[in-house]
Amino acid sequence: MTYLNFTKSKKLLNIDNNAKTVKGQKKGYKTAILYLAPSTQSGFNVCPQASLGCKKACLYTAGHGRFNSVKQGRINKTRWYIQERNTFMAQLKKEISNHIKNCSNKGFIPCIRLNGTSDISFENTGIFEEFPNVQFYDYTKIYKRALKYVNGEYPSNYHITFSLTEDNHKEAFDILWRGGNISAVFRTDELPQTYKGYKVINGNETDLRFTDTPNSICGLPAKGDAKKDISGFVID
Repeated sequence: MTYLNFTKSKKLLNIDNNAKTVKGQKKGYKTAILYLAPSTQSGFNVCPQASLGCKKACLYTAGHGRFNSVKQGRINKTRWYIQERNTFMAQLKKEISNHIKNCSNKGFIPCIRLNGTSDISFENTGIFEEFPNVQFYDYTKIYKRALKYVNGEYPSNYHITFSLTEDNHKEAFDILWRGGNISAVFRTDELPQTYKGYKVINGNETDLRFTDTPNSICGLPAKGDAKKDISGFVID
């Protein structure tokens, strides 16, 4: 593996800079998110199952992500994680502990998304077991991860939502059939109440996917470049 230069970030987790996660505070939850550089932006692939439509519609450059300093910061974090895993995880655990203390002082339940813009199998690090009182949750396009989740193979404080793309409809509806949840991007802002017989939940109301009812779809309106999608990633 070729070593790629990076600068260690002073801060890994982002708190209160995502409109949807801030909405969750009204329900008593406070979410911290780890944003890495998606796909191969860092020189390392952290989204192994990203489809063409997903890559083109990625919100990586949305909001603060459009600034070069933010992009470089996420690249640095990703290279740190890949190349010096032990020191990265030590810093991450320190910040999680601080997040727990902050939430306790302010009366919030601590939540964390480690895959804000990546799709890494953090379940292999033991971090969920180390922080049993934190609600972890993620979106994934890796079918095997979602399947393990619905089969009850992950810790109870980790929730996974499987992301529907143009090339994984069979897998996505298998996850739904098994009692799991999926997310889907729709072209219209007015989301349907159901899709293919399954209830659609408005994913813009909060980011608290672990509160979604089983066998439901988290509907997300297309934003930015996603509105121009012709791959089938966005549902008409």
